[in-house]
Amino acid sequence: MMNRRTFTKAVGLGVGATAATAVSTGAASAALGTGSSATGNGHGRPGGKPPVIPTIAPGTHTTFSSLKQVRAGVLDIGYAEAGPKHGPVAILLHGWPYDIHSFVDVAPLLADAGYRVIVPYLRGHGSTTFLSSATVRNAQQSAIALDIIALMDALHIGKAVVAGFDWGSRTADIMAALWPERVKALVSTSGYLITNVAAQKNPLPPKAEQVWWYQYYFATDRGQTAMQTPADRDALCRLVWDDVSPSWNFDDATFNRTAAAFTNPDYAAIVIHNYRWRLGLADGERRYDRYEQLLAAKPTIGVPTITIDPALDPFLASTDGTAYRGFFTGPYDHRVYTGIGHDAPQEAPTAFAQAVVDVDYM
Repeated sequence: MMNRRTFTKAVGLGVGATAATAVSTGAASAALGTGSSATGNGHGRPGGKPPVIPTIAPGTHTTFSSLKQVRAGVLDIGYAEAGPKHGPVAILLHGWPYDIHSFVDVAPLLADAGYRVIVPYLRGHGSTTFLSSATVRNAQQSAIALDIIALMDALHIGKAVVAGFDWGSRTADIMAALWPERVKALVSTSGYLITNVAAQKNPLPPKAEQVWWYQYYFATDRGQTAMQTPADRDALCRLVWDDVSPSWNFDDATFNRTAAAFTNPDYAAIVIHNYRWRLGLADGERRYDRYEQLLAAKPTIGVPTITIDPALDPFLASTDGTAYRGFFTGPYDHRVYTGIGHDAPQEAPTAFAQAVVDVDYM
């Protein structure tokens, strides 16, 4: 999930949505225009206004019509695809403990708006598998970002709007920071999530640390065993859903559709390595050192960006984005999703899809 240092800054700032576009997900998960912080410099589509995404109820869709596989980098990546083959591309990236179904409502909305939508399973999830049994089951941040660059190469996608939450936000942020020529625009839930491992070694206030209970659990053998045991794994993941999305009344079928992605044979290894690596408790690979050095310097992001704060997300209560505003140097807008928890695209699909379209026109 999100960066612990960013969380601490946000806690200190408190709630301040006056400079942001507040999005109510009650009626029209968003009557969405750009907020007062948005600026334009011609990077988006020439002329015209972004189309208005029609409002749908979360859970309107339950499946993807097209699931595909492609060899990319060290992986055979499973992904959902929707929309016209030659439309502008939107890549949607999920987090943990989630999967591509976080975008099961968003994808058809964007497809209907003319986008070619690509929703990949991250490494260790669903049908995404390693090509070689000898490949290290590494989940450090730059490795995951390079997976998506490799996916774009394999699908002959030069540039895309990239949007995500949780691990997906971090991955999208890294892509925009290190490979801006591949990212047309960015939607980043919870703002700037690039991890600085050295900074992660400093303790947070106790109340902030409490939110991260599973991170410390995964640092133990006991936590690793839980992730390797299907019943314990699913119970833990469902508890996280309950904790971080307190207003989302999802049913068993919704959770079970996503939980199927957790049966990937590398799931436990990838999840455990990700959280241990972030705390400096597991090594990365030397081949990613140059990227991690660049990321440790907190690079700015210059592509057009919309950041989203879900108001009920315990990791980052809704703010005016001040804690991370300085990292985004291009056209920018910040939005607050009222009444929404951590899984923003699944809880507020219309608002999320509108953000993707709007940032493409910034």
